[in-house]
Amino acid sequence: MRSSLVGPFDLSVAAGECIAISGASGSGKSLFLRMVADLDPNTGAVFLDGRERGSFAAPAWRRQVIYVPAESGWWSEAVADHFSDLAAARVLAARLDLKPELLDGPVLRLSTGEKQRLALVRSLLPASPVLLLDEPTAALDETSQGHAEALLRERLQAGTAILMVTHRSDQAARLSRRRFVMAQGRLTPA
Repeated sequence: MRSSLVGPFDLSVAAGECIAISGASGSGKSLFLRMVADLDPNTGAVFLDGRERGSFAAPAWRRQVIYVPAESGWWSEAVADHFSDLAAARVLAARLDLKPELLDGPVLRLSTGEKQRLALVRSLLPASPVLLLDEPTAALDETSQGHAEALLRERLQAGTAILMVTHRSDQAARLSRRRFVMAQGRLTPA
């Protein structure tokens, strides 16, 4: 896979494996995740369980390969509108130390860290086989980061593959089997 700005990339991720990607700001880390998610133009082949990305309708691909940007999008004023299964969202939110009433309020009242944790909840609810996480805990304190990592470890044990951009080398060491550095639009083993 490649674009006019980055690549080529040749990378396989096994079920239950986390790969951490670090690198300087602007090096292409987020673009790489967006390319895998089929959100930015790219050429080449991307496969999920032997099935080529082009054989999926775009929404079906994105339900299987979920991209969580560093700054999540909110399309409705009400937090609850962003969750198809509000009861399940409440359970996961509680595990991330979020107060239950946050899901009944407006997005406008959420802090950056609350938005980041709720975006993670949103990505975990469909139990997709692949998560593409762009700095998923950047705005979180150590305790909240630990809760988020515990949920991610559970997903890894359940077989979810994770590609994660992180600037936290300690987090990469805790969660990933392999680490790569993005420099000048290329991935190299760390």
